[in-house]
Amino acid sequence: MHLAAFLNAGPQGTVGWRHPEAGDGFLDADHYVRIARVLEDACFDLAFVPDSLAVPRSLGDTFDPAVRWGTGTPRLDPLPVITVMAAVTRHLGLAATVSTGYHEPYNLARTFATLDHLTGGRAGWNVVTSFQDAEAQNFGQDALPGRAARYDRAEEFLEVTTRLWDSWSDDALIRDKESGTFGRPDEVSAIDHDGTHFRVRGPLGVPRPPQGYPVVIQAGASPSGRDFAARWADVIFCSHESLESAVEFARDIRARVVARGRDPEQVRILPAATTVVGSDARDARRRHEEFVDLVAPEAGLSRMAYHVNVDLTAYDLDGPLPELDEVGVEGHYREILEFARREKLTIREIGKWYGARTEGNMVGSPTEIADTMEQWLDAGAADGFMIQATHVPAAFEDFAGEVVPELRRRGLVRTAYSGTTLRDHLGLRRPDPGEWRARAESARAEALS
Repeated sequence: MHLAAFLNAGPQGTVGWRHPEAGDGFLDADHYVRIARVLEDACFDLAFVPDSLAVPRSLGDTFDPAVRWGTGTPRLDPLPVITVMAAVTRHLGLAATVSTGYHEPYNLARTFATLDHLTGGRAGWNVVTSFQDAEAQNFGQDALPGRAARYDRAEEFLEVTTRLWDSWSDDALIRDKESGTFGRPDEVSAIDHDGTHFRVRGPLGVPRPPQGYPVVIQAGASPSGRDFAARWADVIFCSHESLESAVEFARDIRARVVARGRDPEQVRILPAATTVVGSDARDARRRHEEFVDLVAPEAGLSRMAYHVNVDLTAYDLDGPLPELDEVGVEGHYREILEFARREKLTIREIGKWYGARTEGNMVGSPTEIADTMEQWLDAGAADGFMIQATHVPAAFEDFAGEVVPELRRRGLVRTAYSGTTLRDHLGLRRPDPGEWRARAESARAEALS
């Protein structure tokens, strides 16, 4: 079972900052140092820091709710944050979100290749196409391009980025002081890419990363997002309201991976799991209820509107959530719709739930949480979990101190690291040079069809 930690570089979740045990040092390096050490001591595979490039204006077209309740803001730049975490660890993988919509392939390839070298092969990139109009408005656009256009750009972005990582062969460097030969020029090549969205000559100014390609993470849940993930992702992060929907998603993803000529054993599916650990089930429920009591319905609605990129004030908040055609994060929307219809909730009631939701129903004693995780693993719904904390760092410490020992007792997680790179931890092979070609050709063939 693979374990990753989902960690905001800012306030955690909707009201995690209000929890009595929450730290308030998210602007200080020591906050992230402490969390990194907790995760490495528990032998987590990686820590993953999400990102957004705007202060949300998703509830009533104003950023007031987001600032007032801390929903989705502030967010520090995740790359310096994971660099701080990397400096105090030796094994923990570190991943950050960077959008293909508002960056350039050369800069991104250079940054992650550098990070992979400096960490000894522990870097990961979470690929997003952005999902908020507020982000577009910070980069000269009135609104996000449509989903198809965003994924078309992302496909070309991945092709260019992986080609740049491959522009140095693995044995291009010699560094022979006696002969004065630093490297082999014939093992370094321009890529001369001239496409729809990018013109990049290359080569990259950084030698090929230790992992070949840093680990690629993706969380698309729409059909186009699933296709993109099946082609490029090493790790797929997802969110589900039920075991049944998680099993369906995993089956669908693995079928798409096979259809694109990839080995499904080389893709790791990690559903979100928000854990609330108690001494027993009653104690865990009490802890969760205390957390729920901190959530104002408007705060949960603000966060939900931010995720789905729809101003919910356009609807009757005391009526049902309607079917929405174009949403930001498809996975969150489907999860919300599934739960709301089952429980017959109004939009306002959904806000209260969404502000304190615990994905995966992981509220209980260490034994009960381990039972649920093992059930998901055995059902084929997961290869591991993306652990989300209701508040930090205490909830990560609870999981590491209480649940991890139970998982180790069952032989489900490691007791010590055996490899050195993030690909080692995840059981993923190192990509061969030129592996980008088949994936890019698959994307072009699908576009033509």
